Amino acid sequence: MSTIKDRYEMASSPFISLEFFPPKTEPGKRNLLARMERMTALNPLFITVTWGAGGSTADKTLELASLAQRELNVPVCMHLTCTNTNKLVIDEALKKAKEADIRNILALRGDPPVGEDWGFDEGCSEFSHAVDLVRYIKNQYQDEFCIGVAAYPEGHCEGEADNGLQDPKRDLPFLKEKIDAGADFVITQLFYDVEKFLDFEQVFRTEISSDIPIFPGIMPINSFQLFNRATKLSHASIPAKILDRFPPQIQSDDNEVKSIGVQVLTEIVDEIFARTNGRIKGIHFYTLNLERAIAQIVTNSSALSKILEEDNEDEVLDGDGDVVLEDLEMMESDENLKKRRRQSSRSSDITSNQVLIDHDRNLAGRRQISGAPSRKVLVSISKGAGTLGKDATWDEFTNGRFGDSRSPAYGEIDGYGPSLKVSTARAYQLWGRPDSLFDLQNLFIKYLEGSLPALPWSDLGLSPESALIQEELIQLNERGFLSLASQPAANSCPSTDKIFGWGPRGGYIYQKAFIELFVHKQQWEMILKLKIDKMGSKVSYYLGDSAGAFQSNLEPNSSSVVTWGVFPNSEILQTTIIEEESFKAWRDEAFSIWLEWSKLFARNTASHTFLKQMHRDYYLISIVHHDFGDGDALWDLLLS
Repeated sequence: MSTIKDRYEMASSPFISLEFFPPKTEPGKRNLLARMERMTALNPLFITVTWGAGGSTADKTLELASLAQRELNVPVCMHLTCTNTNKLVIDEALKKAKEADIRNILALRGDPPVGEDWGFDEGCSEFSHAVDLVRYIKNQYQDEFCIGVAAYPEGHCEGEADNGLQDPKRDLPFLKEKIDAGADFVITQLFYDVEKFLDFEQVFRTEISSDIPIFPGIMPINSFQLFNRATKLSHASIPAKILDRFPPQIQSDDNEVKSIGVQVLTEIVDEIFARTNGRIKGIHFYTLNLERAIAQIVTNSSALSKILEEDNEDEVLDGDGDVVLEDLEMMESDENLKKRRRQSSRSSDITSNQVLIDHDRNLAGRRQISGAPSRKVLVSISKGAGTLGKDATWDEFTNGRFGDSRSPAYGEIDGYGPSLKVSTARAYQLWGRPDSLFDLQNLFIKYLEGSLPALPWSDLGLSPESALIQEELIQLNERGFLSLASQPAANSCPSTDKIFGWGPRGGYIYQKAFIELFVHKQQWEMILKLKIDKMGSKVSYYLGDSAGAFQSNLEPNSSSVVTWGVFPNSEILQTTIIEEESFKAWRDEAFSIWLEWSKLFARNTASHTFLKQMHRDYYLISIVHHDFGDGDALWDLLLS
């Protein structure tokens, strides 16, 4: 398998590369492998697999990267972060990557160690910056690995430590140091401001290297909330001319947002190719484990659509002169690959469908190709099948950890594992040094009142509907029931409603009330469980602790749809789902955040000891009241 550097030198036309992250659930992993397999029809130059903060997803990353390297016939580049990661983990990862024939590594610094008490072995001190990892790989393996590094078109930002100031020129000496240490290519942080990328690229070519490959990284816009959050976390600016294309009245309509997002990204891609005169040969997509938007961008882009037009080996002409990208199994001569694809199909929870993407309108239609009769280009995308519906489109309304756990994109948007998502200095500023339940109650109540912008488990702020149950949530927290997520009931609200509305106009929204709480184990046994047991099937719950315990009053492998919408000319859309598989994944992540928080404080201090005690002595509980016609039922039950 050739390296990225070799493949780049041989590439003569525009290409793409794709980033994926290890899914949080086993069904998600199976479905991601099937999705990655389909997306090879876009002929990516390579794919990358992310590495969780501090090595938190090391095993999953190695497993996914190794499977992809063996199965997909596309070079795999494995991310590897070094700070906050034990040197033994680095050595083991490089050893396993070599054994799996992975020839490409993206060497990253990663998150700096948290707080006053790092809690890691001495070996961690060997890596302070990404350049240390580049040198280490070169020293240990010489040229056995092709090494990539990150760059920041708008400048790297450490948050409060930099006072929010970003300057790409300030980063140039560090980037040059990585190139001089032996890095072979550069992938940029995501951006939406083309001018800033072009300025960075010109400076890089002038002051660092005229021929090192640069892969501009961009992320499709799949929902306005995720778009905003991704740019916030990456410190990427959004030009006003782009933000103006998403007026408030459409921000809750994911379909409309995605459609405009495809147009925006297509324009960005084509402008980059047009204005770099061949210096930029490919685009790196941060996929978020989603496929539809990328397939549409590739098809609509005047530059990238050549990927489909020129891939003649995979074209099958029908009687009308149409080109159809069939399942690769029908054309693949390698018998082992055929066998593997059949096995993958049997193990997957998805079915594959062909979706026709129009070049001009982002809708079904025909695309004119110069010098040829009108032809259709079809790109394979997925629709789900299973307990939530005949064709459950689990990626149409991505909803973080409340989406369908079978989705490869289930969970947080970045896939880098649990973290506080703020710097150490910012964490002290926001949350101080809590050492009692009273301190925690005050923090949670301030968050509900809007005077605290974030909690360790949530950095998005409250949704407007939380105001309808604010008083009840505050009362629960005053009683020591620490609330993480919740929603009020809704019965047939218009989809244009300013509080509950989402989706296209003319629809109606329904919601079951639910709440997610941290509760002391004794409070559960002596208070809440007794109340819920009296309600029978009207109320369901999932419960777990930091040791991995799990309880429920539902059948195994159950699920509850708690938000759904009914729209004209559409099947019922189910956007928020509470299910056993996703609850277990979030349980593990939620409790690990207690430990991440405790690392801000030295061992044996009051705050460190108290937060570790919370991790040990509390349950996480998710409670759903199924009578959505009675808006007060859940809150009356909990507060009675």
